[in-house]
Amino acid sequence: MKRIFLLTTVFALGCAADPSASAPAHAPVIRRSDVAELGRRIWRNECGGTREGLVTWNAGEAFPSLGIGHFIWYPEGVAGPFEESFPQLMVYAARRGASVPSFFRGSAPWRDRGRFLSAAQSRQTEAMRDWLAAHVELQAAYLVERSRRSLGRMLAASSRPQEVETRYNALRATPKGCYALVDYVNFKGEGTKAGERYKGRGWGLLQVLEEMDGFPSGDAACREFSRAASVVLKRRVSNSPPSRGEARWLAGWLNRCRTYAP
Repeated sequence: MKRIFLLTTVFALGCAADPSASAPAHAPVIRRSDVAELGRRIWRNECGGTREGLVTWNAGEAFPSLGIGHFIWYPEGVAGPFEESFPQLMVYAARRGASVPSFFRGSAPWRDRGRFLSAAQSRQTEAMRDWLAAHVELQAAYLVERSRRSLGRMLAASSRPQEVETRYNALRATPKGCYALVDYVNFKGEGTKAGERYKGRGWGLLQVLEEMDGFPSGDAACREFSRAASVVLKRRVSNSPPSRGEARWLAGWLNRCRTYAP
């Protein structure tokens, strides 16, 4: 069986952007050697594991998506409802000592999807893919760090913080649950941003934890998380504006939710 990651050593859910920062006591702990495997799994989830998928612009979106986590990068003058995560990744990369190319600074270089498609095989776009393919483990570490820091914000935003924390802790106690926590917060966010709502309902990790039934542990917690995530994403599609056509993505989203169950 391929390892996702183990909870036996001292790598707390993320290498902190500030090296002096320590992980909170409740942070999931994974082996540093398994971060690369996590990165490869998320790369498969988001991009089919392809190099081409590292720099894309999906139809119907107002922004390109880059990296193994399909991090959002807005063009100049575009302000969307979703968290812009690619610039944060570049800040993290610089703090970790990586050389960040000049073409990754500022806003996305394509004003719209048409211009992106015209430049999809350009030398600069290919150089972007080269850099991202060479820094998979760094991107995975960023995702782990992002997940590690999400719990406090979710507890502050929830009307049922004790329930949320209990379920979070049950998930972090298993390799599969730890994978689910890292992957889902990258997939659909924390659920704490007011702008990430349709008809007042969010779809992030917070909403999935609140949707869970009871307080299962072990494999049962992972199965319940998988079920709750499917419910939350079906509700998102039902509440989404018809113009976004989100129903076309639902089957793929539900397949991804199935990977969270044992």
